[in-house]
Amino acid sequence: MIRVRKSGERHHANRGWLDSYFTFSFADYHDPDFMGFRALRVMNEDTIEPAEGFGPHAHRDMEIMTYVLEGALEHRDSTGEERVLGPNEIQTMSAGSGVVHSEYNASSAERVHLMQIWIEPAEEDLVPSYQQVEFDPERKRGRLLLLAGPETDDPAPQTVIRQDARLYVGQLADSRTIPAPIAAGRHAWVQVVRGAVTLNGQALAKGDGAAISGEPGLSITGAGADDAEFLLFDLA
Repeated sequence: MIRVRKSGERHHANRGWLDSYFTFSFADYHDPDFMGFRALRVMNEDTIEPAEGFGPHAHRDMEIMTYVLEGALEHRDSTGEERVLGPNEIQTMSAGSGVVHSEYNASSAERVHLMQIWIEPAEEDLVPSYQQVEFDPERKRGRLLLLAGPETDDPAPQTVIRQDARLYVGQLADSRTIPAPIAAGRHAWVQVVRGAVTLNGQALAKGDGAAISGEPGLSITGAGADDAEFLLFDLA
């Protein structure tokens, strides 16, 4: 079964300095039908104006991943990390027993456009950690690149999360297809972040997401003149 969450069905919140689309319930948006999917709890698409951002705020017991589509994001946290995140990088912060961080647009002239993802961890009160990895964009072209997953994964993920879940990214030219088998008893979520694809024959545009259960596999095909890019989550 594939259940599509269309881009226009997402909650839209515009604060002026921050333009956000929430796939699932978040902050003051609550929809009992969209509280998350399996361990996937948050899927936010944010655009932050130049030199603006989130001041210091606390998190705990959540695996927080950030994927920048355009621009640059400045990160600081209470573990001492001070980094700038750009496209073709994955940032993973395990909030664990508690961490305070801030996120600002690193540019005074350009917007930063990003996806922020939260996954519930398998255990609580773990030691906080931070990872940031840059990758060659050719590694996601026409294939799935594993951005985050459990430490026991083979091949090893780019970053490690404390949950039986895996995050992949793929980029597809028009009519090119990536097959993605789904193991028995597992589930998947696909989120289109650029362009358009077909997912097992169903059309998905930018911003669309899809919850997948009971399917033996996926066939994801680029659909349009511009390359498509998507995130794929393999979930228990």
